[in-house]
Amino acid sequence: MGSPQPDLGYRLISSLLVWPIYRILLRGRTSGLAHVPRTGGLVVVANHGSHLDPPLISHAIGRPVAFMAKEELFRVPLLGPLIKACGAYPVARGASDRLALRTASERLAQGWATGVFLDGTRQTDGRVHAAQPGAALLAARLGVPLLPVAILNSNRAMGRSGGLRLVPVHIRIGPLIPPPTSRRRGDLDATTQALQREINDLLDAGPIQTRRFEPARAPGTATALPPSPSDRGH
Repeated sequence: MGSPQPDLGYRLISSLLVWPIYRILLRGRTSGLAHVPRTGGLVVVANHGSHLDPPLISHAIGRPVAFMAKEELFRVPLLGPLIKACGAYPVARGASDRLALRTASERLAQGWATGVFLDGTRQTDGRVHAAQPGAALLAARLGVPLLPVAILNSNRAMGRSGGLRLVPVHIRIGPLIPPPTSRRRGDLDATTQALQREINDLLDAGPIQTRRFEPARAPGTATALPPSPSDRGH
């Protein structure tokens, strides 16, 4: 299974807008890039602190991430084009969970990295509190791995009231977690709990103290990263 190639809009926005915001204004640092498969379906699972999270995560891991976003966000000046270029897709308020799951599954089947916030909503402290099983169910349906990602301080950089505060935002990427062995609730819950533990442990590790950031891949540039398990045997 391949992956959709980043289009010109993604490249321009990631390089000219997200890069300076993350790397300069927010003094962004990223660790764990070696865990990111370069191709194939992948469920990117993260905590959620602010509207900054989707474009920052997509930029940091070096490939577009298709996050589900409320339809009205696409009508917000600047934010709408930004999240669309980074791979987000709209879901109408009140749409059924079944429809959202089907749309996300279609993206995964096309080889996208699909983003899921484990709590399903923003948290004022940025931690995972009430993990939902949607990410595990997606992975089980498509047989793709899950990538735990912790974004530190985005809740402080942009709170619910909006406005950007120039605090350091760091992104820690954990090892891949295999998909649940079945869609039974017990298997889904076990994977969901493992994701919550891993993301909160990454948050507890605190700010990244090594060099400023790992060399970022230019959008769409292949590097010697591991293939997704869904690529093997094809």
